Amino acid sequence: MGVKRQLRYIILLSSPITIILVIFLSILSGSTVIHPADVIEAFLSFDSDNVTHTIIMTSRMPRAVGAMLIGALLAMSGALMQGMTRNYLASPSIMGVSDGAAFAITLSVIFLPALTSLQMVMLSLVGSALGTGVVFGIASLVRNGLSPVKMAIIGTIIGTFFSSVSAALATYFQVSQTMSFWYNARIHQMSPDLLWFTIPFAVAGILLALALANSVTILSLGDETAVGLGQRKGLIKALTMLSVVIMTGISVALIGKVGFVGLIIPHITRFFTGTDYRWVIPCSAVIGGIFLTLSDSLSLYINYPFETPIGVVTAMIGVPFFLYLIKTRGVGSHR
Repeated sequence: MGVKRQLRYIILLSSPITIILVIFLSILSGSTVIHPADVIEAFLSFDSDNVTHTIIMTSRMPRAVGAMLIGALLAMSGALMQGMTRNYLASPSIMGVSDGAAFAITLSVIFLPALTSLQMVMLSLVGSALGTGVVFGIASLVRNGLSPVKMAIIGTIIGTFFSSVSAALATYFQVSQTMSFWYNARIHQMSPDLLWFTIPFAVAGILLALALANSVTILSLGDETAVGLGQRKGLIKALTMLSVVIMTGISVALIGKVGFVGLIIPHITRFFTGTDYRWVIPCSAVIGGIFLTLSDSLSLYINYPFETPIGVVTAMIGVPFFLYLIKTRGVGSHR
């Protein structure tokens, strides 16, 4: 345990430098060659007439920051869900949270095309809550429905249903091209204005997650233990899902559905830090942000000079990890 305690501090204390280096690497990545000196110059003495400076500040920098933020939000969401449910397969992409948000955005594009950025984000949050509520509602009605594998199956079925209905509506109303952005997670099409707009909401979700960290640790010990320790189980679970809905809804509104980040990063984090969610949640944010940013950089070179959707990169890593978890962990809890 002493080693893991040291790793906790190493991850968090080294995170500012690591994050800066990863963002710097992301800015350098792409079909247009940009030299490190250009990046430094753009930050120290930005020249709007310099095309390279404009590319850095209006395209690559928001993209890198967005990938870092979204990776952190999805990883924290997955950690919260796994801790709260004691389900090692819980994640926004598997439990219907992301698909519910994308479904709501599909409806807004079709029926409410003039929505403001705030309204779009709010609708995405409502969709996240809808997806979560449907999955947990059905799981509670099915025998042993809250077990890890059954919940994963139910979440996958509900997510597929939302995706199918969204695709059918998009095709019928001829908005498939517009909706492909949200279903293929093309991070290069992310709106910088929407990114800066959503940061206060993201901060609110992150602060709520951090505030709940100790309570989630207690919940992860089991419901009976949590009640015995005086935990207000219903309230904590409601606030935890509120944080998940906020963070996942923002992620989907920004770049669409990104799979597996919320599944694999919490497991990797617990391997390094142990099962205390006071450490798992913030460390998941750091590792998740770095992971998604590096995945985005890799997506630029898999089929160079064409860009590969970032979801393909995360799936290449996530699918084998998902199968590994099912094979090695069976139907038990995540602890």
